[in-house]
Amino acid sequence: MTNFVARTPEQLGAILRGYRHERQLTQKGVGSHCGLSQAALSQIESDPTTTSLSRIYRILSTLDLELVVRPKGPDGQKTEW
Repeated sequence: MTNFVARTPEQLGAILRGYRHERQLTQKGVGSHCGLSQAALSQIESDPTTTSLSRIYRILSTLDLELVVRPKGPDGQKTEW
């Protein structure tokens, strides 16, 4: 599976939508599994700027994804402090 970098909330929404489509899941199905309405999931995929981190984690878990934090750069390696 491909790794994607989300540098903006909008990119994160698009990535979540892409993974959901890849798994052939509906917004209603994913939402019901993680306690969100279809409308709420649609809003998060379109503009996640106002949603809580808790909701993002519930969606990630439902899609069997994880959040990875690493330094910016071509290889993600820290070169100095």
